[in-house]
Amino acid sequence: VQLQASGGGLVQAGGSLRLSCAASGRSSRTSTTGWFRQVPGKEREFVAVLFRSGSATYFADSVKGRFTLSRDSAKNTVYLQMNSLKPEDTAVYYCANSEQVISSTVTRASSYGYWGQGTLVTVSS
Repeated sequence: VQLQASGGGLVQAGGSLRLSCAASGRSSRTSTTGWFRQVPGKEREFVAVLFRSGSATYFADSVKGRFTLSRDSAKNTVYLQMNSLKPEDTAVYYCANSEQVISSTVTRASSYGYWGQGTLVTVSS
């Protein structure tokens, strides 16, 4: 399984970005896709998850109401739409994938076996 994260960039506070996580080697509908972010010196932080098969999602409190998830099955891609961005959203964003993760552990980075390379999001104030 290979994951390709893209879509990061520089945006002003209040702006929007859409990140993409394109998967090869596995259908996004048969696996759970999580998004995490990391800033230097800190642990990787859970952001959001799109559960396999259906459209169930779960978001960290810090992004709830501002970020949404969607899936394009034809492109085997999961999107993280980020609106009302804040400077504290600045980080490298990673997508991750797992067929085995259970709902009680989706916020743990260790629950995911496959990771994309990360895409940098910078929000200026």
